[in-house]
Amino acid sequence: MATVTDKPSPPQMAERNGAPNGTDLEFGADQRVTPSGWGNAGPLSLLAFAVVTLMLSLVNVKAISAGVTPVVASVGLIFGGTTQLIGGLIQLRNGNTFQGVLFSSFGAFWIALAAILEWYLKQVPAAQVGHSLGLLLYGFTPLVLVLWLASFRTSVVVVVALGTVLLTFVLLAMGNYGAHTSLIHIGGVTGIVAAALAFYLALAELCEYSYGREVIPVWPLAKS
Repeated sequence: MATVTDKPSPPQMAERNGAPNGTDLEFGADQRVTPSGWGNAGPLSLLAFAVVTLMLSLVNVKAISAGVTPVVASVGLIFGGTTQLIGGLIQLRNGNTFQGVLFSSFGAFWIALAAILEWYLKQVPAAQVGHSLGLLLYGFTPLVLVLWLASFRTSVVVVVALGTVLLTFVLLAMGNYGAHTSLIHIGGVTGIVAAALAFYLALAELCEYSYGREVIPVWPLAKS
């Protein structure tokens, strides 16, 4: 077990990954806490998004059979959905409104998609299945647009990642609603890119936590 000695009170202002709060003997990094006393749930939420997005995108590009969709839905419900939703709520608790809205929204999206795929889609007439999935994606597209427009004071990687997610939603919405398999395939490709960028951002935040400084560049856009 790691031990923390002489634990100071949380500072009034803290960095994105919190202020140093003793040494973690197992992992060799300073434990960091935010002013609320909670850790940064950003990396966990990013990894949850990245894993399930990669899985679904591999199905969309037909690299993996669509027969594994129940597995994707299960991961989407537990990891991509519930875990990401909890991570978003933690970020709101930490006072990080942007990440809180971002991760809570995507977590809720994955929970909704998993529920539709596993329990409710069977009640939809076969001819309307594509329209149903397209409607879901069209409904969330303005939400992603809002998040993307609000991201221009974060970092270059976040802006590019959310722009890629927005493009993916549009392509998959059009592809599913209009039964355009080519658009679904392209949406799968952009989804893989979005997942890769989420993995990159998670690695950048975890390295910043471990080393106490920026190791992997994300090119911040916020004015100092």
